[in-house]
Amino acid sequence: MKAIGVLPARWASTRLPGKVLVKIAGKSMLERVWTRVKGAKELVDVIIACDEPHVLDAAKAFGAKAVLTRKDHASGSDRVAEVAALTDADIVVNIQADEPLIDPLVIDALVKSLREDKTCVLATAIKRIISIDEFRNPNVVKVVIDQKQCALYFSRSPIPFKRDGACVEADVTNYFKHLGIYAYRREFLFEYCRWSKSFLEQEECLEQLRVLEAGYKIKTVETTMETIGVDTPADIVRVETYMKAHGLQ
Repeated sequence: MKAIGVLPARWASTRLPGKVLVKIAGKSMLERVWTRVKGAKELVDVIIACDEPHVLDAAKAFGAKAVLTRKDHASGSDRVAEVAALTDADIVVNIQADEPLIDPLVIDALVKSLREDKTCVLATAIKRIISIDEFRNPNVVKVVIDQKQCALYFSRSPIPFKRDGACVEADVTNYFKHLGIYAYRREFLFEYCRWSKSFLEQEECLEQLRVLEAGYKIKTVETTMETIGVDTPADIVRVETYMKAHGLQ
């Protein structure tokens, strides 16, 4: 069962335009993400899905396999699907191009979860929340799961809500945040991209809710990997600080 990784690299980011090529400790963010993803043992190929020719050129310059995709895709998943259609992969991993600290072990774990559970069509990663600030931050997507580690719901709001008013700070690590990486079965990815945006998806601006509203399960894989998504110049500083503190090159 062949698995590939696809990095949707969109130039026109809303909050930080051109961020895929912004420099982090001397290298572009795109190169740093690609280098980390290449360390995943379960992937037979890694492809960057570009929306601009100069991003394609930059990717090829550091040795990556890259494809120029349509500019009008509504989401990263749609861009990934365009690339997946050019391959014969059974499993397609959608890896955000703004996660320079992505752990290849997480990618491997997601691929294995689909191989081991034949009923699973989509898997994603979650991590225990470590601070009350994360729990309250609407940019940190929270998730609640069932006893079989499948997602029940994703939200920008703090969930679950403590009805009795008890202090969340005392047990904040009982809560999970969602990491934006997905492993799809190829045919399910194509099916998903044909669906219209759902009500909850539009309300929360979270595309994974389209899957839950359609009645499908999303398998979650817990990780201790720390991740810092880059959306602002301040995030770049945070990543560089983390890299220096942990001896990362």
